[in-house]
Amino acid sequence: MTIDNPDIPFTLLNRNETQIYVAESGVVGKSGSDLDSGKKNARPHYQASAMSYEMLGDSLVVPLTYRSPSGLIARKIYTFTKDSYVVGVKFELDNQSSSPWLGRFYARLRRDNQPDPGVNKSVGMGMPTYLGTAFWRSDEKYNKLSFEDIEDAANDNQRALNEKITGGWIAIIQHYFVSAWVPNIDETHLYQTSINNRGHYIIGLASPTLTVEPYDKKTVSSQLYLGPKLQDDLEALSDGLNLSVDYGFLFFISDILFTTMKYIHSVVHNWGVAIILLTVLVKAIFFPLSAASFKSMANMRRVQPDLLRIREQYAEDKQRLSQEMMALYKKEKINPLGGCLPMIVQMPVFIALYWSLMESVELRHADFALWINDLSVMDPYFVLPLLMGASMFFQQSLNPAPPDPMQAKVMKFMPVIFTFFFLFFPSGLVLYWLTNNVLSISQQWFITKRIENAG
Repeated sequence: MTIDNPDIPFTLLNRNETQIYVAESGVVGKSGSDLDSGKKNARPHYQASAMSYEMLGDSLVVPLTYRSPSGLIARKIYTFTKDSYVVGVKFELDNQSSSPWLGRFYARLRRDNQPDPGVNKSVGMGMPTYLGTAFWRSDEKYNKLSFEDIEDAANDNQRALNEKITGGWIAIIQHYFVSAWVPNIDETHLYQTSINNRGHYIIGLASPTLTVEPYDKKTVSSQLYLGPKLQDDLEALSDGLNLSVDYGFLFFISDILFTTMKYIHSVVHNWGVAIILLTVLVKAIFFPLSAASFKSMANMRRVQPDLLRIREQYAEDKQRLSQEMMALYKKEKINPLGGCLPMIVQMPVFIALYWSLMESVELRHADFALWINDLSVMDPYFVLPLLMGASMFFQQSLNPAPPDPMQAKVMKFMPVIFTFFFLFFPSGLVLYWLTNNVLSISQQWFITKRIENAG
């Protein structure tokens, strides 16, 4: 769905002339149902008992039946549950013949190389999110295999993935959404990737060989998740599946930030307000570092006339210039790097917060206020980016001008450059940056005035 068409559901899986993205499952093998017709690559045709189904209660069961010429009755049963993105898929195999039935359960996801439809064109610029496959193994709970990895391996007549894994899951991941097969955790399955002759990328799993004795029955089941990347739901479904919300190498910080923001949202019920309050909280935690940084910049601003005088006096003697500047710093008890180091320490938090905002599906179609009705896309009227640029320009006026004229000119253009990039950033990210700037300006103005009055 979209903001303009809220009643039209978002289509995750699709099969048409322009796109193929499907979840498939079945039973195949030495005497599997796919061989009953005697034709290569033939597939059984399951029959439904009704032309349409409607969920009237909390769940809906859709049974499909296939009767093979060899005597196998296969029932494929889908179970849909209200308010859940998990689909139960169960095969009941009834061997009505006098010979054992041999076969394997398989499940796979197949997709073409179409761009990620989960990325709204109005999201604008930013670091690209991941589109590709992923799987679980016991030693590493989240492993990514891009479509390029699968294709490169196929070009070398190999498989990017070809392992036997107990339990686990397979998935195709895109921005905000994931499809995943989760088989029986107690069984060992063969996990594989491939690319077919139509250029479709495939990640799949196959169970050990099933033997159904004559006039006996067996059941095999799996779960299929089709929906948004909701961390709590994914974690409850399978170990490590919540990591498909990919926060990058700073995931441990992003997790803390998002958990905090989610708690704030549970109180204020507005994701925009939650972003503002989270920014205030982060700013409060780093207050001592920020204060040290602003104090150093204020002191640099105070001695700026002396620095300019020294530069003019010793312009032709670089060694003496360096000595005199260091002597001034020592006399005034100023660390010339004091304004930079605290900011460097805070950068990992800023990057982690960027990813927590960028990857959180909760911000998709999340309303803030006035014209901002979707924090995951750019501001349609560019008000927030322009305010952010103005705040950056004002904050820069509080800092001492760089002694080097060329560096000073470059710094003057920084607010313009940042504003241009932020025009196309999701409004949730711009709101965070604007709030951070306003808080920084307030803190910096207070510290600067206090030092100037003391001097």
